[in-house]
Amino acid sequence: MAARTRELDLGDIWLFSACSAGQLRTIRRQVEEVTVPAGKVLVEEGTVGREFFFIVEGTATVKVGGRKVATLGPGNYFGELSLLDHKPRSATVASDTDMVLLVLDQRRFNGLLDELPTLAHKLLAAMAQRIREADAKAVN
Repeated sequence: MAARTRELDLGDIWLFSACSAGQLRTIRRQVEEVTVPAGKVLVEEGTVGREFFFIVEGTATVKVGGRKVATLGPGNYFGELSLLDHKPRSATVASDTDMVLLVLDQRRFNGLLDELPTLAHKLLAAMAQRIREADAKAVN
């Protein structure tokens, strides 16, 4: 029953919304579920990152240069940029509440992108949307 619940959780994440039940099972086998307490720094701006995080439960604050830029909650994800471009983290993310996260390391992330082209396309679309949002903020 727990595996089925987690499949539903994965399907609720926009990035995985176009995946079949079989693809969700493949993804589920690759992620590690972790629980973190409130107040924990999950990723730190300027450091090298090797994990991609998906929020199942709880909330987190995103800061860039010490300034709060977003609050993330269930269904949101972070950490993908460092896995794609191998550059340092662009933001600090810290848990506001106790959280349940699904974590995907670099090797497994690359394997999933190779195995599931749909996932790669969704990730590109999400990145394009984030760039558009950043451009809109820069203009305003």
